Amino acid sequence: MKILEQSIIAKSPNKKSEDGIVVTSDFIAVIDGSTSKTKRRHCPLMTNGRYAMLLISRYIRKMPANTSSHQFCVGVTRALRRHYWLRFPVERMQQHPEERLCASAIIFSRMRREIWLVGDCHCLINGIYHDNPKPYEQNLAEIRARKVRELLMQGMTQDELRKPLDPAREVIIPTMLEVMKNQNKTYAVIDGFPIPETKVSIILLDFQPWEIVLASDGYPKLGKTLEETEAMLDKQRKNDPLNIGEFKATKAFIEGNNSFDDRSYIRFTV
Repeated sequence: MKILEQSIIAKSPNKKSEDGIVVTSDFIAVIDGSTSKTKRRHCPLMTNGRYAMLLISRYIRKMPANTSSHQFCVGVTRALRRHYWLRFPVERMQQHPEERLCASAIIFSRMRREIWLVGDCHCLINGIYHDNPKPYEQNLAEIRARKVRELLMQGMTQDELRKPLDPAREVIIPTMLEVMKNQNKTYAVIDGFPIPETKVSIILLDFQPWEIVLASDGYPKLGKTLEETEAMLDKQRKNDPLNIGEFKATKAFIEGNNSFDDRSYIRFTV
């Protein structure tokens, strides 16, 4: 495996990223920690998303080279569940999925020649795009976009809608909390509860040369290089900073932030 380029950029210049990249001799992974929807903190020193990402990163770094997708799903779930046993009642985590540690991940296994998509990361394989979106994400983005347009018609300015307390996003938070009850039921995430492996996408590669890009969903579109991908993101920021047009998201480009979400990108050959 040869790394060609990689980057992690936090959405806020004042906070650490909830995204992470892991590179070992046997695995390359991008982990996207989920933004907290609750005030409960599993580690007082950082956000839940960053803490989840760090725990998963630590687990991947220790995985044997022949680890399968199934073994990863079982083992990483056990690693997060162990945290609950130590600090929080598992029963409460069962009833309140919004309080769980949560992340998505995309992982390349060198020995198995496989890419595993757990949650909503995405990739390019020799220029062909693959993703694994959450089933409800687009509906929530549509609801937020309608609310933004309604507020604009009522006289709010674009700048007012790009403040940290996005009033349009606040409208969808209750629905986001409700659909989170489907975590690891109708869609897969890493949250310390059993992952439905039928919802995990596995891409099998043969032994010809491949150029691969793994990325978090902080990039709406993926280019064949980091420069191209950043240029597409910059175009989105300039043309539609509220993310309500061709690309719809559950967040806007908040004024003063680097982007609407943390973003990570790694390109390599095998």
